[in-house]
Amino acid sequence: MSKVIKVGMADLNICKSPDIITTLGLGSCIGLTLYDPVTKVGGMVHYMLPDSTQMRNNSNIAKFADTGIDELLKQVLRAGANRTRLVAKIAGGAKMFSVSGSSNISNIGERNALAAKAKLKQLRIRLIAEDTGLNYGRTVELHCETGDFYIKAIGKPVKKI
Repeated sequence: MSKVIKVGMADLNICKSPDIITTLGLGSCIGLTLYDPVTKVGGMVHYMLPDSTQMRNNSNIAKFADTGIDELLKQVLRAGANRTRLVAKIAGGAKMFSVSGSSNISNIGERNALAAKAKLKQLRIRLIAEDTGLNYGRTVELHCETGDFYIKAIGKPVKKI
């Protein structure tokens, strides 16, 4: 019997087969998963902002792409994942508010998605699927048995990537 592990906003966790890990309400935030298809160990971080170095009070490492992805990597490796087999998937990064001009607020989703790609490249982890951008929120689930990443959005069919 599998259990569902919930990840909150600015939070991260890991799971092992047959469990499922999920996060709700990704708007401009990113839900990033790391997964080892052999050991079936996975993890997810739900981060809100691209870069912890821009903030003074950044005690919550899961709130930021750079520190959250590093911590998630540490935890999945500790749980038995093999670094050379890890693959990543991302979802979210929507433009939730239409703001006139190109302020940093309006493109935070895009900046979050770019931060994920830059960090994964730096860590040499392959990004194998993504569902980012547009203007709607998403709820995502990583099934650790299969590595399937399901994306649910109101009024849209469930997408598997």
